[in-house]
Amino acid sequence: MALIGVPFIKTFMKCFTSLFSAAALCAFPALSGGSFDDPVQAEVLAGWQRADGTRMAALRLTLEPGWKTYWRAPGDAGIPPHFDWSRARNIEMLKIHWPTPDVFVSNGMRSIGYADEVVIPFEIQPARADQPVRLRARMSLGVCAEVCLPHQLKFDAILDSTETRPTPAIAAALASVPYSAKEAEVSASTCLLRPTPDGIEIEAHVDLPHTGGTEVAVIEAGRADLWVSEADTKRDGNTVVAVSEMIQSQGGAFSIDRSDVRITIIGANYAVDVIGCDAG
Repeated sequence: MALIGVPFIKTFMKCFTSLFSAAALCAFPALSGGSFDDPVQAEVLAGWQRADGTRMAALRLTLEPGWKTYWRAPGDAGIPPHFDWSRARNIEMLKIHWPTPDVFVSNGMRSIGYADEVVIPFEIQPARADQPVRLRARMSLGVCAEVCLPHQLKFDAILDSTETRPTPAIAAALASVPYSAKEAEVSASTCLLRPTPDGIEIEAHVDLPHTGGTEVAVIEAGRADLWVSEADTKRDGNTVVAVSEMIQSQGGAFSIDRSDVRITIIGANYAVDVIGCDAG
C-alpha cells in the first residue's frame, strides 16, 4: 500500500443543465413522457432460473436518437450510474455484469458509455430459493445529447418464473462483457505508485495481446471516495501502459490497495477486465 496526505479537493459537475425526472417501471415496461423530458426508457427482463439456484435478469435501457448514457466508470466527461437496492426483497447477492462500452470523444473530452440501447444483466442469488425476488430499485444515471442531464429511474418487478431457457437479449449482453484476464491471456499486471502534489499517480503495465485499434485503458481505484483521472494509454510491444492520477475528494490521508485496482482495456475487437495488479 501507499499512504499520502492530500489537500481538500473540490470537484465539479461537467453537466450544463440539471434535470431530474422519473420513469415508473411496474413489473416490466417503464412509463415515459416526451423525448426531452424522458430521453431514456427502461424495461426489466425477467430472465431465467439457473441450475445453481441463481437467477439472471436484466434492465434494458432504450435511448432516444442522439442520446447516450454512461458505463460504470464514465470518464471525466461522464456521470457515473448508481443503483439503490434498499427496497429490493429476497436478494442475498446481486452482481451487475456491464457489457463492453463504447468510447465517445466530443469537444476534446472523452466519455465511456452506450448509445441507442444497452441491456445490463443482473446475477441474483435469492436469500430464500422458494420465494420470488422483488427487483425494486432506483437508478441514478446521466444521459447526454447536446446537454448532460442527471436522470432517475424507478423500477419494480417480481421475478418468480421457473423458466430455465436463457433470454436471448440477456445472453447476448453477457457475451459482450469484457474478457477476464485469464480469458484474454494476460501474462502480467503491475502498478507503480508515485506521490503527486494532490494525490497518487498510478502507472499500470498490462501484458496482453493487442485488442485491436486504438486501445483505451480505464483505471478504477476500488474505492468510491477516490477520483481517478482519464488514463494516458499507449502500447509498448506486448504491454499496455496506462497512467492516471488518484485524488481523495475529502482530503487527508488515503491508501491504495493494489488488489482492489481494476484496469479495463477497451480495444476495437474486444475488451479485457483485469482485477488487481502487483507491485512494479
